[in-house]
Amino acid sequence: MSYMTETSAPKSMQRSFRLSAATADLLDRQAARANDSRNALADRLLSEGLRRELHPLITFRTGAAGRREPYLGVSRLKIRQIVASLQANGGNLRETAELFELPISDVEAASSYYAEFASEIDADIAWAESEADEEHKRWQREQSAFA
Repeated sequence: MSYMTETSAPKSMQRSFRLSAATADLLDRQAARANDSRNALADRLLSEGLRRELHPLITFRTGAAGRREPYLGVSRLKIRQIVASLQANGGNLRETAELFELPISDVEAASSYYAEFASEIDADIAWAESEADEEHKRWQREQSAFA
């Protein structure tokens, strides 16, 4: 799925592009490997590529839970983690940078990305909080099963 929240169903528009044979072949092979349609893969790659043009320090990866999310560069930090910390610190960039031991420019990059795609990052934060709650409940059940 492209990096869009699962709750939003973006309108699609018909466009026609010419691709080189090599690019079309790569697209076909990757779509087959990912068990995805060419259109869905092309949409995701184009969306992420355009976002990277606008926000060069942001990358996209599929995490352990199978969700595709924006990350800060090549770090393991998800943008949602930095934004949640910024929110907890009242938007203080310097404090957040110190917490993660990052240059302030990296926190500014995450903040800039959030300013443009806030609803998506807010949905990521809500999803992560829900998953953490479920994980805690599962742990509690396991503890009580052996008590």
